[in-house]
Amino acid sequence: MAKAAGMTSSITRRWLRGGLLITMILVILAEALFLYSIYGTLYGGVQQAVFNRFSTIEGQLRATGTAGDAGETAATRSQALRRIVELFDEKDKFEFMLLDASGNVLITSSGTFSKELDGGDDVYQAMTGDSGSGVSTFRTSAGERVMAVTMLVPYAADGITAMRMVTSLTLVDRQMTQYTLISLGLALLVLGVTVWNGLFFVRSIVLPLGRVEAIATRIAAGDLTVRLPQPRYNDEIGRLCATINQMAEALAETERMKNDFISSVSHELRTPLTSIKGWVETIAARGSADDEITRRGMAVISSETDRLYAMVEDLLDFSRLQNGVKLDCQVLDLVAEATDAALFVEPRMQKEGLRLIYEEPPEPYPVWADPARLRQVFVNILDNAVKYSRPGGSITLLLSRTSSTVTAAVRDEGRGISPDDLEKVRLKFFKGKNAVRGSGIGLAVVDEIVRALGGTLEIQSTLGAGTTVSVTLPAYHSGQEHLHDPLHLPDAPPGASPPAPGG
Repeated sequence: MAKAAGMTSSITRRWLRGGLLITMILVILAEALFLYSIYGTLYGGVQQAVFNRFSTIEGQLRATGTAGDAGETAATRSQALRRIVELFDEKDKFEFMLLDASGNVLITSSGTFSKELDGGDDVYQAMTGDSGSGVSTFRTSAGERVMAVTMLVPYAADGITAMRMVTSLTLVDRQMTQYTLISLGLALLVLGVTVWNGLFFVRSIVLPLGRVEAIATRIAAGDLTVRLPQPRYNDEIGRLCATINQMAEALAETERMKNDFISSVSHELRTPLTSIKGWVETIAARGSADDEITRRGMAVISSETDRLYAMVEDLLDFSRLQNGVKLDCQVLDLVAEATDAALFVEPRMQKEGLRLIYEEPPEPYPVWADPARLRQVFVNILDNAVKYSRPGGSITLLLSRTSSTVTAAVRDEGRGISPDDLEKVRLKFFKGKNAVRGSGIGLAVVDEIVRALGGTLEIQSTLGAGTTVSVTLPAYHSGQEHLHDPLHLPDAPPGASPPAPGG
């Protein structure tokens, strides 16, 4: 499931970098454009309202006949403007004031004067700019935001140079805050829905793909009994799941046919080999002792028959390994089992000119294991050591233990295994560069048995200097027999000696 988690992380990260990031950028841009538009509408509306009132005042001047009348004096216009300020009926919304050429306040609609409202950027803009008007926004000492708009009087008015209106922005700011909060809430809602919908969609892809990956990994490891659940949707993923299930079924059928073929061929080969072996022994016993060619031929035939017989046993072992049977575990003494296996292989070592170095520990090493399978492990490893050792060398069998494990290590002084082949020697039918004759499944069978017993198989080798094969099993403790379900492994022939390994 770690791979599935990695896949989830990878696809989700790609979605975050792609779709969600683009959505966030678009939402932020839309939010910014909306707030900019609202800001211009609200604050621009206030500014426009002030200019509308200035236009109204200019209209009042025209209505009284003081505007544009060459016969009227500037003093008359001044009086008319002052009267308009005094009679200004929107004192609750605007502070209306008249300014002189220096920007000083001459009169206000409220009749009072606040030093805070004196001067300002708007006055400067109106006095110096080409448009004859100016706008500024600032805060009073009480923290209130206000907008001030100044406009030059279009006609000479006896010391009155400009009109100025100041209005509070509290309501506008409050409205702007409301719009901002509402828009941010909508943006977060859009992002939330996008994230939820995106994650839902991503999970609808990632979780099935995770299951597909897990099942495909188990199939690649050789477990052809697993199947993907029936997909909910008949989409690409659903069809992929159905295809993988069909593939697994086809592989399982092919594997079954292969195992049946191996088992059938192996059994068919055993019968003629047994006959050949028996007749060779009979002819050798009845032949002339002086016939050197006959003796040599019988020896070659017998040797090759033994080798073929061992290969047939390997094929049968492999077939049983694929089909599987239950282990018959019990409390065993690892020392006794290793000693029996060493005694079984020692005659062959002596025949090959090899020396066995083995010091039997005085105390037992109890383990929970199948006696036939455990002996098969030791015999296979020792047989491989003999097969790859040079004449005159030695093979060391070393037993050791810790508080929780027991280990049996077999070290030879043979040709060794190349680094490229070291990780592959446990594979079924693999034969390395330095391999000798054999079926190539001996260590594969050993690895299966050791793993089934809850142990580990370690192989260390130096090319040209020898190989060390170590088997580590859990030390027996009370109740261990209840910790494992029945395990499936190749069935040993009843009453037969452990088969010779294929290298």
